Amino acid sequence: QVQLVESGGGLVQPGGSLRLSCAASGSIFSITAMGWYRQAPGKQRELVAIITRGGVTNYADSVKGRFTISRDNAKSTVYLQMNSLKPEDTAVHYCVVDTFPPLGRTWGQGTQVTVSS
Repeated sequence: QVQLVESGGGLVQPGGSLRLSCAASGSIFSITAMGWYRQAPGKQRELVAIITRGGVTNYADSVKGRFTISRDNAKSTVYLQMNSLKPEDTAVHYCVVDTFPPLGRTWGQGTQVTVSS
């Protein structure tokens, strides 16, 4: 099993930046992809960005050019650098880690990101 600890959320003004971190522990040798989802009030959870063990990335169209996902395999940690934040980025952001074998997905506890003046 994999355990996740998230950090870095908070309140920021529009146009500001935040950096989220998610450190994995436990069965880290089975980790494949790592990423972030978010869920705003009254909306479905959506993919923000994901990165494979080899560094291939995929972003939601709404964050392309503003957010950057990266990972440090030696530290089993994934980061999300969020720049030019907008009020519509306000949501609980969840770290996610995929594993194989066995095939599985682990979710973090979520960290609140609020963009407001």
